[in-house]
Amino acid sequence: MPLDGIKVIDFTGALSGPYCSMLLGDMGAEVIKVERPKRGDDSRGWGPPYISENLSTYFASINRNKKSVSLNIKEPEAKEVIKKLVKDSDILLENFRPGTMEKLGLDYEEMKKINGKLIYCSISGFGQDGPYKFKPGYDLILQGMGGLMSETGEPNGGPVKIGIAVTDISAGMFACYGILSAIIARSKTGKGQFIDTSMLDCQVSWQTYFATGYLFAGKIPSRIGSAHSLICPYQSFRTKDIFINITVGNEDMWKKFCEVLGLDIAEDERFSDNGKRLKNRNELVKIIEEVLVEKSGDEWLVLLEKAGIPSGPIYTIDRLLNDPQVIHRKMIEEVNNPLYGNIKIPGLPVKLSENGCSIKLPPPVLGEHSEEILRSLGYNQDEIKSMKGKGII
Repeated sequence: MPLDGIKVIDFTGALSGPYCSMLLGDMGAEVIKVERPKRGDDSRGWGPPYISENLSTYFASINRNKKSVSLNIKEPEAKEVIKKLVKDSDILLENFRPGTMEKLGLDYEEMKKINGKLIYCSISGFGQDGPYKFKPGYDLILQGMGGLMSETGEPNGGPVKIGIAVTDISAGMFACYGILSAIIARSKTGKGQFIDTSMLDCQVSWQTYFATGYLFAGKIPSRIGSAHSLICPYQSFRTKDIFINITVGNEDMWKKFCEVLGLDIAEDERFSDNGKRLKNRNELVKIIEEVLVEKSGDEWLVLLEKAGIPSGPIYTIDRLLNDPQVIHRKMIEEVNNPLYGNIKIPGLPVKLSENGCSIKLPPPVLGEHSEEILRSLGYNQDEIKSMKGKGII
């Protein structure tokens, strides 16, 4: 597998960091998830539903391909375990509030003394420096501050949060991108490095054409429901029974779209090019929906697809996960852990033609691999028993 031989020490919890370490694990890295004794990662308790005690479906969705060691890293003996792990590890990943690892004596400056090749990645809400560095980072806060909520929702409604915690997931993906880049750089220089990424930075990056539109012309985007700020028609439309999504991306497509709907407005002065359609969006949407409500959504989708007009249904999660394309692409995987049985989880979104990714390990029970990992570091059974007695593991 692409990352065979790469070892990751994962101190992260909740979503951003675990999503990153899951991606690394999917690519073959050995991921050792360090969790607090008894409670573990906070997301273990985020439910219902629960798969078993201390194992929520939330946690299971982002913690495959990892080994769990329960370790009280505030204790000196536990810090010695960490230092032994660091000696032959490639990556250390953490998403505590800035300054936390430094207080524990586990910051990058200390860890690189043990292993100069270590790649140390910190994910936070606002970054490791700057006036907001100590602010807590939560998805709702970052969706607001990152601009997403000012751009999402109906024109006359209030700001709306995107359902999935996208600011966490984007930070995890960018962190993975940074780590893989650092691995390539290390292969050239022999040196590790520190990676600092934040949820806010990632949201600024995601603003793309909205950001450049403001920086170039001072344009501030507003909420326009499911519509696109620069393309029309490109949004959800009401049909006889359901809403469907339709996108008309160029002028040839616009003419075909008018033919499918039987509308004689392709050359109408109000709608003859994209700029005019944007200007007269409300009028155009009304005209289109007056026709679409005459047939069912499924009938229109067949006609639109036949004409080459990009369109699609609006799925609920049950329809998504039972869609034949999703099943064909193996995007639902079943894994087994003898401690809690079979469960189904989302599959692998990247398919490599060579050295492909796979699910080797199911989401772990808290501390499931503690003894295995300690033995691999040279601890004997008496020492492990002593650590248990002291509450260190």
